[in-house]
Amino acid sequence: MRFCKKCVMPGTRPGINFDSNGVWYPCLNYEKRKFVDWDSRFKELKELCDKYRGMNGNGPDCMIAVSGGKDSHYQVHLMKEILGMNPILVSVEDNFPMTNAGCSNIKNISEEFGCELISMKPNRKLQKKLMRKTFEQYGKPTWYIDRLIYTFPLKMASKLNTPLLVYGENVSFEYGGADAVEHYSAKDIINNGVASDLAFDDLVDDEISIKDLSSCEAPTVDELAKIDPIYISYFIPWNSYENYLFAKSRGFKDLTHEWDRTHHIENFDQVDSRAYLVHSWLKYPKFGHASATDYAARYVRYGLLRKVRISGEILLG
Repeated sequence: MRFCKKCVMPGTRPGINFDSNGVWYPCLNYEKRKFVDWDSRFKELKELCDKYRGMNGNGPDCMIAVSGGKDSHYQVHLMKEILGMNPILVSVEDNFPMTNAGCSNIKNISEEFGCELISMKPNRKLQKKLMRKTFEQYGKPTWYIDRLIYTFPLKMASKLNTPLLVYGENVSFEYGGADAVEHYSAKDIINNGVASDLAFDDLVDDEISIKDLSSCEAPTVDELAKIDPIYISYFIPWNSYENYLFAKSRGFKDLTHEWDRTHHIENFDQVDSRAYLVHSWLKYPKFGHASATDYAARYVRYGLLRKVRISGEILLG
Protein backbone atom coordinates (compact mmCIF):
# COMPACT_ATOMS: atom_id res chain seq x y z
CA MET A 1 0.00 0.00 0.00
CA ARG A 2 1.24 3.48 -0.84
CA PHE A 3 1.49 6.12 1.91
CA CYS A 4 2.22 9.83 1.92
CA LYS A 5 5.96 10.37 2.40
CA LYS A 6 5.29 13.10 4.99
CA CYS A 7 2.42 11.72 7.08
CA VAL A 8 0.57 8.39 7.37
CA MET A 9 -2.30 8.83 4.93
CA PRO A 10 -2.72 5.74 2.71
CA GLY A 11 -3.45 5.79 -0.99
CA THR A 12 -6.86 4.19 -0.37
CA ARG A 13 -8.30 7.52 0.72
CA PRO A 14 -10.91 8.72 -1.82
CA GLY A 15 -9.61 11.48 -4.07
CA ILE A 16 -6.04 11.32 -2.76
CA ASN A 17 -3.32 12.65 -5.06
CA PHE A 18 0.44 12.60 -4.57
CA ASP A 19 3.02 14.88 -6.11
CA SER A 20 6.13 13.53 -7.86
CA ASN A 21 7.84 13.11 -4.49
CA GLY A 22 5.02 11.02 -3.05
CA VAL A 23 3.57 13.74 -0.80
CA TRP A 24 -0.18 14.37 -0.76
CA TYR A 25 -1.61 17.85 -1.02
CA PRO A 26 -2.68 18.68 2.58
CA CYS A 27 0.95 18.16 3.64
CA LEU A 28 2.14 20.31 0.74
CA ASN A 29 -0.43 22.98 1.58
CA TYR A 30 0.65 22.98 5.22
CA GLU A 31 4.27 23.59 4.20
CA LYS A 32 3.17 26.60 2.14
CA ARG A 33 2.07 28.32 5.35
CA LYS A 34 5.67 29.30 5.98
CA PHE A 35 5.45 31.74 3.09
CA VAL A 36 2.08 33.32 3.94
CA ASP A 37 1.92 36.90 5.21
CA TRP A 38 -0.53 36.22 8.02
CA ASP A 39 -0.56 39.83 9.22
CA SER A 40 -1.71 40.94 5.78
CA ARG A 41 -4.41 38.26 5.66
CA PHE A 42 -5.71 39.17 9.12
CA LYS A 43 -5.90 42.78 7.96
CA GLU A 44 -8.11 41.54 5.09
CA LEU A 45 -10.39 39.87 7.63
CA LYS A 46 -10.65 43.09 9.64
CA GLU A 47 -11.56 44.99 6.49
CA LEU A 48 -14.28 42.47 5.69
CA CYS A 49 -15.68 42.87 9.19
CA ASP A 50 -15.61 46.66 8.87
CA LYS A 51 -17.57 46.36 5.62
CA TYR A 52 -20.48 44.64 7.38
CA ARG A 53 -20.10 45.91 10.94
CA GLY A 54 -23.37 47.34 12.30
CA MET A 55 -25.19 46.89 8.98
CA ASN A 56 -28.39 45.91 10.82
CA GLY A 57 -28.20 48.54 13.50
CA ASN A 58 -28.16 46.77 16.85
CA GLY A 59 -29.00 43.45 15.21
CA PRO A 60 -26.58 40.76 14.05
CA ASP A 61 -23.97 41.81 11.51
CA CYS A 62 -22.60 38.35 10.76
CA MET A 63 -23.60 34.71 11.04
CA ILE A 64 -21.49 31.77 12.21
CA ALA A 65 -22.26 28.17 11.29
CA VAL A 66 -21.61 26.16 14.46
CA SER A 67 -21.95 22.67 15.86
CA GLY A 68 -20.96 23.56 19.40
CA GLY A 69 -17.61 21.88 18.82
CA LYS A 70 -14.06 23.00 19.52
CA ASP A 71 -13.68 24.93 16.25
CA SER A 72 -17.05 26.63 16.71
CA HIS A 73 -15.96 27.92 20.11
CA TYR A 74 -12.84 29.45 18.60
CA GLN A 75 -14.73 31.00 15.66
CA VAL A 76 -17.21 32.75 17.95
CA HIS A 77 -14.38 34.00 20.18
CA LEU A 78 -12.53 35.37 17.16
CA MET A 79 -15.49 37.12 15.57
CA LYS A 80 -17.08 38.52 18.73
CA GLU A 81 -14.32 39.04 21.28
CA ILE A 82 -11.36 39.85 19.03
CA LEU A 83 -13.00 41.45 15.98
CA GLY A 84 -15.94 43.03 17.81
CA MET A 85 -18.71 41.69 15.58
CA ASN A 86 -22.26 40.88 16.72
CA PRO A 87 -22.78 37.32 15.46
CA ILE A 88 -25.87 35.16 15.34
CA LEU A 89 -25.21 31.43 15.39
CA VAL A 90 -26.91 28.74 13.29
CA SER A 91 -26.76 25.00 13.82
CA VAL A 92 -28.28 21.76 12.53
CA GLU A 93 -29.16 19.00 15.00
CA ASP A 94 -29.72 15.46 13.76
CA ASN A 95 -32.53 14.05 15.96
CA PHE A 96 -30.23 11.38 17.38
CA PRO A 97 -29.59 11.28 21.14
CA MET A 98 -26.76 13.69 21.87
CA THR A 99 -23.83 12.79 24.04
CA ASN A 100 -23.61 14.51 27.41
CA ALA A 101 -20.71 16.51 26.03
CA GLY A 102 -22.73 17.53 22.99
CA CYS A 103 -25.68 18.71 25.08
CA SER A 104 -23.35 20.76 27.24
CA ASN A 105 -21.32 22.25 24.39
CA ILE A 106 -24.18 23.61 22.29
CA LYS A 107 -25.55 25.36 25.38
CA ASN A 108 -22.11 26.52 26.44
CA ILE A 109 -21.27 28.24 23.16
CA SER A 110 -24.37 30.44 23.45
CA GLU A 111 -23.98 31.15 27.16
CA GLU A 112 -20.20 31.58 27.27
CA PHE A 113 -20.11 34.11 24.44
CA GLY A 114 -23.60 35.62 24.79
CA CYS A 115 -24.98 34.84 21.33
CA GLU A 116 -28.40 33.96 19.97
CA LEU A 117 -28.55 30.49 18.42
CA ILE A 118 -30.94 29.28 15.73
CA SER A 119 -31.03 25.49 15.61
CA MET A 120 -32.68 23.44 12.86
CA LYS A 121 -34.32 20.12 13.70
CA PRO A 122 -34.66 18.15 10.44
CA ASN A 123 -37.81 16.38 9.27
CA ARG A 124 -37.67 13.33 11.54
CA LYS A 125 -39.80 11.10 9.30
CA LEU A 126 -37.73 11.97 6.24
CA GLN A 127 -34.48 11.55 8.15
CA LYS A 128 -35.32 7.93 9.01
CA LYS A 129 -36.11 7.10 5.40
CA LEU A 130 -33.18 8.97 3.87
CA MET A 131 -30.57 7.78 6.33
CA ARG A 132 -31.56 4.17 5.75
CA LYS A 133 -31.56 4.64 1.98
CA THR A 134 -28.23 6.43 1.75
CA PHE A 135 -26.72 3.94 4.19
CA GLU A 136 -27.88 0.82 2.36
CA GLN A 137 -27.24 2.08 -1.18
CA TYR A 138 -24.19 4.32 -0.75
CA GLY A 139 -22.71 3.60 2.68
CA LYS A 140 -23.41 7.23 3.66
CA PRO A 141 -25.71 7.18 6.72
CA THR A 142 -25.18 10.87 7.58
CA TRP A 143 -25.59 12.29 4.06
CA TYR A 144 -28.91 14.00 4.84
CA ILE A 145 -27.54 15.76 7.92
CA ASP A 146 -24.28 16.66 6.19
CA ARG A 147 -26.24 18.18 3.31
CA LEU A 148 -28.35 20.33 5.67
CA ILE A 149 -25.23 21.47 7.52
CA TYR A 150 -24.15 23.07 4.25
CA THR A 151 -27.46 24.33 2.85
CA PHE A 152 -29.12 25.69 6.00
CA PRO A 153 -26.55 28.39 6.96
CA LEU A 154 -26.26 29.63 3.36
CA LYS A 155 -30.02 30.07 3.07
CA MET A 156 -30.39 31.60 6.54
CA ALA A 157 -27.66 34.16 5.88
CA SER A 158 -29.60 35.33 2.83
CA LYS A 159 -32.95 35.41 4.66
CA LEU A 160 -31.67 37.25 7.75
CA ASN A 161 -29.63 39.81 5.80
CA THR A 162 -26.32 38.79 7.37
CA PRO A 163 -24.11 38.47 4.27
CA LEU A 164 -20.93 37.74 6.24
CA LEU A 165 -21.30 34.01 6.92
CA VAL A 166 -18.38 32.48 8.78
CA TYR A 167 -17.10 28.91 8.43
CA GLY A 168 -14.03 27.41 10.06
CA GLU A 169 -11.67 25.58 7.75
CA ASN A 170 -11.75 24.82 4.06
CA VAL A 171 -11.83 21.05 4.62
CA SER A 172 -10.79 20.26 1.05
CA PHE A 173 -7.68 22.43 1.26
CA GLU A 174 -6.75 21.54 4.84
CA TYR A 175 -7.51 17.81 4.84
CA GLY A 176 -7.67 16.76 1.20
CA GLY A 177 -10.29 17.21 -1.51
CA ALA A 178 -11.11 18.87 -4.78
CA ASP A 179 -10.40 22.43 -3.63
CA ALA A 180 -6.63 22.50 -4.10
CA VAL A 181 -6.43 26.29 -4.48
CA GLU A 182 -6.76 28.27 -1.26
CA HIS A 183 -9.15 31.23 -1.20
CA TYR A 184 -11.26 32.96 1.41
CA SER A 185 -14.65 32.63 -0.29
CA ALA A 186 -16.87 29.73 0.81
CA LYS A 187 -19.55 30.32 -1.83
CA ASP A 188 -18.81 26.93 -3.35
CA ILE A 189 -18.64 25.07 -0.03
CA ILE A 190 -21.65 22.93 -0.88
CA ASN A 191 -19.65 21.30 -3.70
CA ASN A 192 -16.70 20.18 -1.57
CA GLY A 193 -17.61 16.51 -1.91
CA VAL A 194 -18.90 15.86 1.61
CA ALA A 195 -22.57 15.88 0.60
CA SER A 196 -22.60 16.89 -3.06
CA ASP A 197 -22.23 13.53 -4.75
CA LEU A 198 -25.79 12.11 -4.73
CA ALA A 199 -28.37 13.02 -7.37
CA PHE A 200 -31.77 13.94 -5.96
CA ASP A 201 -33.51 11.90 -8.65
CA ASP A 202 -31.83 8.80 -7.26
CA LEU A 203 -33.23 9.52 -3.80
CA VAL A 204 -36.86 10.01 -4.87
CA ASP A 205 -39.10 6.96 -4.54
CA ASP A 206 -42.63 6.05 -3.45
CA GLU A 207 -41.95 7.40 0.05
CA ILE A 208 -39.62 10.33 -0.69
CA SER A 209 -40.74 13.16 -2.97
CA ILE A 210 -38.69 15.93 -4.53
CA LYS A 211 -40.57 18.37 -2.27
CA ASP A 212 -39.28 16.49 0.77
CA LEU A 213 -35.77 17.36 -0.38
CA SER A 214 -36.37 21.10 -0.69
CA SER A 215 -34.24 21.89 2.39
CA CYS A 216 -31.39 20.00 0.76
CA GLU A 217 -31.44 22.12 -2.38
CA ALA A 218 -28.48 24.39 -2.96
CA PRO A 219 -29.07 28.14 -2.63
CA THR A 220 -30.26 29.85 -5.79
CA VAL A 221 -28.02 32.16 -7.76
CA ASP A 222 -29.93 35.12 -6.31
CA GLU A 223 -29.51 33.85 -2.76
CA LEU A 224 -25.78 33.34 -3.22
CA ALA A 225 -25.41 36.82 -4.71
CA LYS A 226 -26.67 38.30 -1.42
CA ILE A 227 -24.06 36.69 0.83
CA ASP A 228 -20.31 36.68 1.40
CA PRO A 229 -19.40 33.37 3.10
CA ILE A 230 -15.79 32.99 4.23
CA TYR A 231 -13.32 30.43 5.56
CA ILE A 232 -11.54 31.62 8.69
CA SER A 233 -8.69 29.21 7.88
CA TYR A 234 -7.66 31.51 5.01
CA PHE A 235 -6.96 34.39 7.39
CA ILE A 236 -5.23 32.63 10.30
CA PRO A 237 -2.92 29.58 10.59
CA TRP A 238 -5.66 27.03 11.35
CA ASN A 239 -4.88 24.36 13.93
CA SER A 240 -7.74 22.16 15.16
CA TYR A 241 -5.75 20.92 18.18
CA GLU A 242 -5.02 24.47 19.36
CA ASN A 243 -8.72 25.25 18.86
CA TYR A 244 -9.50 22.33 21.17
CA LEU A 245 -7.17 23.63 23.88
CA PHE A 246 -8.76 27.08 23.64
CA ALA A 247 -12.33 25.72 23.65
CA LYS A 248 -11.60 23.58 26.69
CA SER A 249 -10.50 26.70 28.55
CA ARG A 250 -13.93 28.21 27.81
CA GLY A 251 -16.13 25.34 28.96
CA PHE A 252 -16.01 22.89 26.03
CA LYS A 253 -16.33 19.25 27.10
CA ASP A 254 -14.75 16.28 25.36
CA LEU A 255 -15.67 12.62 25.79
CA THR A 256 -13.39 11.99 28.77
CA HIS A 257 -15.19 9.71 31.26
CA GLU A 258 -18.14 9.36 28.85
CA TRP A 259 -17.10 7.36 25.80
CA ASP A 260 -13.98 5.47 24.73
CA ARG A 261 -14.36 5.47 20.96
CA THR A 262 -12.80 2.80 18.79
CA HIS A 263 -11.02 3.87 15.57
CA HIS A 264 -10.09 7.22 17.17
CA ILE A 265 -6.93 8.62 18.77
CA GLU A 266 -8.65 11.70 20.20
CA ASN A 267 -11.81 12.37 22.20
CA PHE A 268 -12.73 15.88 21.09
CA ASP A 269 -13.71 15.83 17.41
CA GLN A 270 -17.37 15.35 16.33
CA VAL A 271 -18.39 14.45 19.86
CA ASP A 272 -21.93 15.85 19.86
CA SER A 273 -23.94 13.13 18.09
CA ARG A 274 -23.85 9.36 18.31
CA ALA A 275 -24.74 9.13 14.61
CA TYR A 276 -21.20 10.07 13.66
CA LEU A 277 -19.86 7.01 15.44
CA VAL A 278 -21.48 4.94 12.68
CA HIS A 279 -19.87 7.24 10.12
CA SER A 280 -16.47 6.57 11.73
CA TRP A 281 -16.96 2.82 11.96
CA LEU A 282 -17.75 2.63 8.23
CA LYS A 283 -14.59 4.45 7.25
CA TYR A 284 -12.28 1.46 7.62
CA PRO A 285 -14.30 -1.10 5.64
CA LYS A 286 -14.92 1.47 2.90
CA PHE A 287 -11.52 3.13 2.61
CA GLY A 288 -9.00 0.97 4.45
CA HIS A 289 -8.22 3.57 7.10
CA ALA A 290 -10.01 4.91 10.18
CA SER A 291 -10.56 8.31 11.77
CA ALA A 292 -7.45 7.61 13.83
CA THR A 293 -5.43 7.82 10.60
CA ASP A 294 -6.95 11.19 9.73
CA TYR A 295 -5.87 12.65 13.06
CA ALA A 296 -2.50 10.90 13.08
CA ALA A 297 -1.77 12.52 9.70
CA ARG A 298 -2.89 15.87 11.07
CA TYR A 299 -0.75 15.47 14.21
CA VAL A 300 2.31 14.74 12.05
CA ARG A 301 1.71 18.00 10.16
CA TYR A 302 1.24 19.89 13.45
CA GLY A 303 4.50 18.47 14.83
CA LEU A 304 2.70 16.57 17.61
CA LEU A 305 3.72 13.16 16.25
CA ARG A 306 6.86 12.01 14.48
CA LYS A 307 6.79 9.45 11.68
CA VAL A 308 9.61 6.93 11.37
CA ARG A 309 10.06 3.85 9.20
CA ILE A 310 11.81 0.79 10.67
CA SER A 311 12.26 -2.37 8.60
CA GLY A 312 9.47 -1.25 6.28
CA GLU A 313 7.08 -0.56 9.15
CA ILE A 314 5.65 2.95 9.71
CA LEU A 315 5.79 3.93 13.39
CA LEU A 316 4.60 7.06 15.16
CA GLY A 317 6.11 8.55 18.25
